[in-house]
Amino acid sequence: MMTRRLAVLPLVLLACGGNPENTASCGFASIAAASMVMQSMQDLSHAVATAPASVPGELPAKVVGRGTVRTTVTSGPQGLTLRYEGEGFPTIPGFGLLLVDDSLEVVRGVLIYEPEAPPGYAKLGTIATAATTLPLIGLRVHWPSLNAPRCPMFQPLAGDSAGS
Repeated sequence: MMTRRLAVLPLVLLACGGNPENTASCGFASIAAASMVMQSMQDLSHAVATAPASVPGELPAKVVGRGTVRTTVTSGPQGLTLRYEGEGFPTIPGFGLLLVDDSLEVVRGVLIYEPEAPPGYAKLGTIATAATTLPLIGLRVHWPSLNAPRCPMFQPLAGDSAGS
């Protein structure tokens, strides 16, 4: 029985593929950062009132507690429309939170939370899958306090460095 367990261990380590999001320490860091963001949402002075002028066509996103996935971004008369390209997207209620670096005014990515969006935030658009559409709001954050080099908030998208 013990040799069977030991034989499975290399497969489990291989499945992690060196992705820091798959480590316990980075998982805890991700949850802690998402909690810090949620707490900072109580101060409406950090709210983003209008969609930033320069939002890339693709952004990293993650449902809190899950890994980074790609979202495609379009802009229209109703604001930003983000298309979530992964699993684990919550059903209603929920909301997407566009994270804007407060020092550079650069959009860093989107966190998706399962509770209802807090009051007082302007709707910047939507984030959706084929089955569910959630409101998108924005928050200015102190990016260095959320994004540790060993455990980045978002893994870079393939061929991109937006998550760094």
